[in-house]
Amino acid sequence: MAETNPKLEIIRQVPLFTGLNNRQMKTLADRLTEREYEKGESIIVQGKGGQGLFIIAEGTAEAVRELPDGEQVKVNDFASGDFFGELALLDDGVRTATVRATSIVKCLVLVRWDLQNALTLEPEIAISMLEELTKRFRRALEKL
Repeated sequence: MAETNPKLEIIRQVPLFTGLNNRQMKTLADRLTEREYEKGESIIVQGKGGQGLFIIAEGTAEAVRELPDGEQVKVNDFASGDFFGELALLDDGVRTATVRATSIVKCLVLVRWDLQNALTLEPEIAISMLEELTKRFRRALEKL
């Protein structure tokens, strides 16, 4: 009987990875680490450095962006299967919003250096991910 890999089952549901084949998904799943956050805890903080992508395995969270005048605007809600922090996989820039747990949250995290290592083994992963990130960026621009 084949052993199930819970991390692999979760990333199969993530749009960023739907263009990958099974071998490529397993390559990434093997690099995911688990983290848990309490309700109200910040998962990432706007303006701070970031090195990873977060996939919500369980729970809910919200993204809040602080404007220059200090006003805070909720920009997104996240639930199981949603992901955020993808820009940190591509550059060394700072986080563009704060994401807070609105319940107990279990995340799978893919850090930049682990993705880079995976790309040396499976370079086609990059093409598939870039196509999905481009779609996501275009959708965000359409909302402006």
